[in-house]
Amino acid sequence: MADNAQFLQGLYEAFAKGDVPTVLAAMDPGIEWNEAEHATFWPGHSFIGPEAVVEGVFARIPTTFGDTFRIEINRLLDSGSVVVMEGRYKGIVQATGKALDAQVTHVWDIADGKIAKFQQYTDTWQFAEATGETPLT
Repeated sequence: MADNAQFLQGLYEAFAKGDVPTVLAAMDPGIEWNEAEHATFWPGHSFIGPEAVVEGVFARIPTTFGDTFRIEINRLLDSGSVVVMEGRYKGIVQATGKALDAQVTHVWDIADGKIAKFQQYTDTWQFAEATGETPLT
């Protein structure tokens, strides 16, 4: 596994353990974080900066899924400054009791050893079905 893929593998492991400070420390202060359009946590625009990511995404995960949420990585593809993760989101939505088992792809842009940009692609229909939330249009 190349250097940036190893870097991100470590961050996925930190996130899985609840070590959010390690993940945040790896982000550029001006990170552009993009949730999949029309997904549950998508506000209709990018999150800019680590604090916005915490408020808009990370803080909502335990509220939505309790302690059941996890990311299963199928593979990490490293092309230098860009790393792609293919995997699945899994968890039980607390409000509905419905299971989520959604395909996901993350595209990470790394610059100067920090995460500069993130783009998520996932099954937005399944998120809407599991959460009972109508996506933004």
